[in-house]
Amino acid sequence: MLGVMTVRDDKIGQLSRLTATLVGVLGRDHVLTDPDLTASYTVDWTGRWRGQAAVVARPASTAEVVAVLQACLAFQVAVVPQGGNTGLVGGGVPADHGSGPDDLRLVMSLVRLGRLDPVDAAAAQVTVGAGVTLAALQRHVAASSTGLAFGVDLGARDSATVGGMVATNAGGIHFVRHGGMRQQVAGLEVVLADGQVIERLRGPAKDNTGYDVPGLLVGSEGTLGIVTAARLRLVAALPFRVTALIGVAGTAAAIELVTALRRHVPALEAAEIFYQEGLELVCRTAGLVSPLGSPLAGRWRAYLLVECAGADDTVTDQLAQCLATAGVDDEATAVATTPKGRQNLWAIREGHTEAVNRLGVPHKLDVSLPLGALASFVPAVHQAVAGAASDATVVLWGHAGDGNLHVNVVGPAPDDYTVDDAVYRLVAEMGGSISAEHGIGRAKIPWLHLTRSGADIGAMRAIKQALDPTGRLNPGVLLPPEELLG
Repeated sequence: MLGVMTVRDDKIGQLSRLTATLVGVLGRDHVLTDPDLTASYTVDWTGRWRGQAAVVARPASTAEVVAVLQACLAFQVAVVPQGGNTGLVGGGVPADHGSGPDDLRLVMSLVRLGRLDPVDAAAAQVTVGAGVTLAALQRHVAASSTGLAFGVDLGARDSATVGGMVATNAGGIHFVRHGGMRQQVAGLEVVLADGQVIERLRGPAKDNTGYDVPGLLVGSEGTLGIVTAARLRLVAALPFRVTALIGVAGTAAAIELVTALRRHVPALEAAEIFYQEGLELVCRTAGLVSPLGSPLAGRWRAYLLVECAGADDTVTDQLAQCLATAGVDDEATAVATTPKGRQNLWAIREGHTEAVNRLGVPHKLDVSLPLGALASFVPAVHQAVAGAASDATVVLWGHAGDGNLHVNVVGPAPDDYTVDDAVYRLVAEMGGSISAEHGIGRAKIPWLHLTRSGADIGAMRAIKQALDPTGRLNPGVLLPPEELLG
């Protein structure tokens, strides 16, 4: 008993000294230890992933990030970097266990890193802080009157931060035209585990000097360093947009139509897919009305939401011609060119996430398949889920242009991984990836070996060991902590 009390007293003293050090750097308002104040930082957006944090630190500059990391290293405290906390795989919240015998974890919230540099029109780039939200970035670039825009967009734009998007290599709805975050990053500022700063924010078009360290950090989920700022590539702002909701016979017909659109409509910017059960759920829970009639009629099994963007209204003609050539009936199509009309169509697709969450805590299984396998995967995944949990509700939607489906399963308990296992094994058997754009986090570690070889995983472990030898950065994420620290 005396030994237990001694360990507990040591932890309390350790936390007290760490907190005092952090208050001296950040100020009292930005060092949180009250459980009522730290609670929102220790549970993810889905409610499925949660843990404990002894303290939450909220630095506002790179220098403060360095100071926090150095303090955590000195006091042997694990650090969990966190952006807007919109992740879906538990990568931004602490685990239920620490990284060592001290068992203390600190959440470093980066939302105060709000740097917004002027847009560099000549280079078509901009440098922003890790805490800047996607929506704020979009507004900042639009307000520059440079005729530029940011190429990535996603539904969580009001909360998702640039740092988090870099850390997870976010993809989003414009991937079919512009790619994901990896394609947008021209440079990063990163604080390593020991407090050293790598600053590559100059953004030259060509830079062939050794290893692409910033590129390595994209998708690393906060396990190799903490991104504090990003130099981002921009694209031409295209003022004219047309959005169309199209009913199709099923997944195969949707992929066939997307293939034709990609080939004949260069202005294609988004191609989203969802299904009758999803449309019905969104309409029922959000009070929306389908522009193609009641989904209960069952006339169309699947739906495509496509958006084209260009300099003028000729994009509408391109889209109409392609749909006509593909034999799409006018009755199967709702088209909008006004901001309000397009917003109404997008509300159906973007309403899926909230609608599913109203059913319960979902198993959100973000996967990707080769496009040729997508049509076979859809019935197969329904069958796989039914075999694992016969009373579960399955809702699918995703990005038809890149084979990324969000498999949402409601019914099984949050800590029941039977459905997860069935889905990920099916994905691996069909040549897909168990993670398309949200990362591995804590949620997918047991299945990493399904789509990454032993050599792949060994290389990742070696990189982790080289950049974070004490294993303090985001332990329990991406790779098992015992394999990193043992």
